[in-house]
Amino acid sequence: MVTSILRGLIAALLAVLSITASTPAHAAQTLTVAEAVTRLPVSAESRDGYDRDAFRHWNRGDDPSDGCSTRNEVLIAEAVEPPTVGPRCRLSGGHWWSYYDQVWVTSASGLDIDHMVPLAESWDSGAFAWTAKRREAYANDQGAQTSLAAVTARSNRSKADQDPAQWMPPAAAAHCRYIAEWIATKLRWNLTADEREVAALRAAAGSCPGQQVSWDLAA
Repeated sequence: MVTSILRGLIAALLAVLSITASTPAHAAQTLTVAEAVTRLPVSAESRDGYDRDAFRHWNRGDDPSDGCSTRNEVLIAEAVEPPTVGPRCRLSGGHWWSYYDQVWVTSASGLDIDHMVPLAESWDSGAFAWTAKRREAYANDQGAQTSLAAVTARSNRSKADQDPAQWMPPAAAAHCRYIAEWIATKLRWNLTADEREVAALRAAAGSCPGQQVSWDLAA
């Protein structure tokens, strides 16, 4: 009887250990921006088949019970002075700092939520092979502060779907932070970069010796 119980306990323990061993640990990593650039897998990009509707956004956010979409949850999280949240998550008041152009914004309607790596760019860089569920997770990623940014509509629309070889924030003071967050997002989602993009990132990194890049892998 005792032997039977011991065997059962050992079997259960081995099963737990097996599950634990097969589950990879995704510890956060931090490197200088120059080192992090070298971690980007380099590959040619293609936009064949891209459709923005392949990325469902904005969904019900990280907390479906709060009645706010991902967009509004990000606005609330990034506010320097919190807005008032009314019925159906209507926002009023509040102050935000748009770091792309270094300006204060006092109305949520004047802000866009920028995908640090635009949806089209992510498609080019590997998201074309993802499931619809993973693309939705990417488009609404609040698991890393680098993934989504509340910025002026003007700066976001100027950026459009361009990578750092084609566009950088209008405020030079934002460049080091921007390339760090771009690289972090690509590494978090295991996205590739093309040769021109990598060259632009390396060039920019030369002016950012103290800038660090921190990321962990998306689930």
